[in-house]
Amino acid sequence: MSKNERIIAIEEHFVSPMMAKKFSGHHKLTPFMHSTRRLEDLGDARIREMDEAGIDVQVISHMQPGPQVFEPDMSVTLARQANNILYDGIAVRPDRFAGFAALPTPNPEAAADELERTVSEFAFKGAVINGLTNGSFLDDRKFWPIFERADKLDVPIYLHPAIPNETVVKAYYDGYRKDDYPVLMGAVWGFTVETATHALRLILSGVFEEYPGLKIILGHLGETLPFLLWRLEWTYNNLTKKAGIADCFRRHFYVTTSGNFSQAALVCTMTELGADRILFAVDWPFNSNVEGVEFIRAAPITSEEKLKIFAGNAAGLLRV
Repeated sequence: MSKNERIIAIEEHFVSPMMAKKFSGHHKLTPFMHSTRRLEDLGDARIREMDEAGIDVQVISHMQPGPQVFEPDMSVTLARQANNILYDGIAVRPDRFAGFAALPTPNPEAAADELERTVSEFAFKGAVINGLTNGSFLDDRKFWPIFERADKLDVPIYLHPAIPNETVVKAYYDGYRKDDYPVLMGAVWGFTVETATHALRLILSGVFEEYPGLKIILGHLGETLPFLLWRLEWTYNNLTKKAGIADCFRRHFYVTTSGNFSQAALVCTMTELGADRILFAVDWPFNSNVEGVEFIRAAPITSEEKLKIFAGNAAGLLRV
């Protein structure tokens, strides 16, 4: 395929200075924050790295843990500040940048309102929610006003990983840390387990029956769920005499290539979901724009499928 085809990357991060300052009281994120200068940049340096890889548009979102770890009033303040900063950055180069909102989920009604504000006033394309909200999964009905509003606005929620529940960390990952940074409990493994569990809880909660237009995006080629989809469906059906996990996943979830540049994983995901449910992402700056683009260019799939993944699917879903 031509290297001049459009490329839209949809899990590309930034950090607001105010939120970064507050993070230090919640997690030791030194290795994540080593790229603070790049994360704060919403201008020429970011665009230069996009140009090096041939990426036309980044859909930018706030890095984890986001507003999810703060008390309700503080989460509202920090989310609004972050979204205003992102909007100002996008306004300078609207041809190159778009945005996902940060949501103050500790205050669900305010989060729903912030989603509407940013979609209606800023033309944001949806929102990113980073993991648990102060220990709670989003299947708790107190959070469903957010899903109701996303359904009404016809925008997706990107469910992004964050540090697992503290009880899980102590039971599963204690002793497997390096330099005070949560290696095993973070991006190596804990992020995937927590986010996959989160997605399954949403499927079983009934939220998609209540809001049939709701759309959820998962990164990293679906947090292992495409690989496990047959077994999840078969086991659940045999134990409960109920079906629907696989069908619900295929109807309501999209996955991105962020930070998982495995050809075998891509082929598996294509086999289970089809090309229409896969969107391009890098997970910048934690992964390389160039490597992400070359991963799709080298994939053993058709040119038409590459076009869908690179931009076609995002253009349809996000109206970018």
